[in-house]
Amino acid sequence: MTRHGRSDDDTEVTHRHFFGDAFGEEPVDGRRKVGGAYDRIPSTQDPNPRPVTRPDDEPTTVLHFEEGAFDGPPPNPMGAAGNYTTDSGRTDGDYPVGTPDGAYPVGTADGGYPVGTADGGYPVGTADGGYSGDGYDDDEYAGGYRYADRPDRYGGGEFTDEQDRYAVEDPYAAPHDTEPESWQDDERAAPQPVGVSPARRAHDREAGARKKRGRIIGSLAVALLLVLAVGGGFFVYKKIAGPGLPPDFTGPAGPAVVVQVRSGETADEIGRELADKGVVASASAFFNAAVQNTGMNAVQPGFYSLASNVPAVDAVAELVDPDSRVGALVVSEGRQLHDIRDVNTGAVRKGIYTLIAEASCYEDSGTSHCLTYDELNQAGASTDLAALGVPEWARQAVTGVPDRDRQLEGLIAAGSWDFDPTASATEVLARLVSASAEQYDSTGIADAAAKAGLSPYELLVAASLVEREALPADFTKVARVILNRLAIDMPLQFDSTVNYSLDETELATTDADRERVTPWNTYASPGLPATPISSPSIGALQAVENPEPGTWIYFVTIDAQGTTLFADGYEEHLANTERALESGILDSGR
Repeated sequence: MTRHGRSDDDTEVTHRHFFGDAFGEEPVDGRRKVGGAYDRIPSTQDPNPRPVTRPDDEPTTVLHFEEGAFDGPPPNPMGAAGNYTTDSGRTDGDYPVGTPDGAYPVGTADGGYPVGTADGGYPVGTADGGYSGDGYDDDEYAGGYRYADRPDRYGGGEFTDEQDRYAVEDPYAAPHDTEPESWQDDERAAPQPVGVSPARRAHDREAGARKKRGRIIGSLAVALLLVLAVGGGFFVYKKIAGPGLPPDFTGPAGPAVVVQVRSGETADEIGRELADKGVVASASAFFNAAVQNTGMNAVQPGFYSLASNVPAVDAVAELVDPDSRVGALVVSEGRQLHDIRDVNTGAVRKGIYTLIAEASCYEDSGTSHCLTYDELNQAGASTDLAALGVPEWARQAVTGVPDRDRQLEGLIAAGSWDFDPTASATEVLARLVSASAEQYDSTGIADAAAKAGLSPYELLVAASLVEREALPADFTKVARVILNRLAIDMPLQFDSTVNYSLDETELATTDADRERVTPWNTYASPGLPATPISSPSIGALQAVENPEPGTWIYFVTIDAQGTTLFADGYEEHLANTERALESGILDSGR
């Protein structure tokens, strides 16, 4: 038996002994139940048998009697006063001589029961720890006390008055007032848990440890977040309002400086460039001012003209002012390099060189600085094509252009562009041409041209014709007409190519205009014009790369809304042209 009262014998028989049905009718380990109590099986091995079962395992009927009901408790075979005895007699009136701590006889197992008892608790040889057969029958204690002598409830005679009182009021109440003093003062060990396996206890300990670790980790995470939040707030505080403010100019303002704001830059990065250019005294001073001005959210990538040597607050105010932006260029679809005048209205359509010149202006101490149209036209006529940013796939064709002033036609794509206005004319053109080439390359122009049987530069020329001849909805059909005519060596005969070399243009052209032989007039010359006739949009370029399938050879615009009709044969085309004449769209202003 273990020190906690658990039997070392873990057999099925032992389990039935401790956990069997105490009130069943079947015999358990040699005992039978009668009226809820076990009959004893006599044993001849031990003259002083111990009780049949332990109190914790089976229900026990406790008898209670008032003081004086009997001369004493039932006779104890172990000694007169209910104490243990030895051959030499009692000592201390309670425990035998020689017991450890005066508690149990020397030689008992676990300090609790005699050595050699079965199941660690009862004398060897008894039936399942029952009483030994020492001359007592099933209903008799030693000394002559019998169950039969108890009241009728237990099969005996009448109660005495005192006994009857206990039987009526509470037959199970303990007469604490009459218990021996040694029973009342006995300090018993705390009960130990029974039935919990070592594995279960280990699991519970591990679960507790995990819960504790979780609480610790959670606390550390919260603490880390607090540290980061406090640290970030402290950084912003020190950056904006903390002691030791960064250096800052107090004025007066110096010469204007052009600075660039790049896409995705932060206020801190912008501040560093402004500090390098002498606009502000330090990047930190600019940052402090920028985070307090909501207009910074609307600042666009580009170039800005700002006064130097100014307080950071003033620098931020200038930067968010739209009038400070310089070098911003917008090239609309179909725009040409040079100015042209409309025959009917007299309005001048500004060319790309004029637009660049206007976008290049900036103020410095009341003086305006701008590139001129002539400077740009001269730079664009340079034979150093690499310096102008002309892509490799266009250089051979550009070298043979009959008019140097028109050699960059179509190489500046339609769209929005930014350039540094303080740069030279050549540097400005190189920036615009190289950026446009990158945009063209992104469409796969080289592969698409080879598929269509054209060079990349020829495909760009065809795209410029599409841009000037049709609305976007008809781009792919007009592209198909161009490719179909080129495939059969049929002149294109586009009025837009006639107007290109004229200073004054209109939708309709005269017979004299169409008869003029120029490198661009497709009435007088076969094939494509010598150069693009405008800056095509990416949509027009993609239309030539992927034209709509068809057999059309002719098309004509029949009204001012741009309605265009397509035909496979000449007769159908003449009928469509009559509709255009009826609408008046082909009337000439000359």
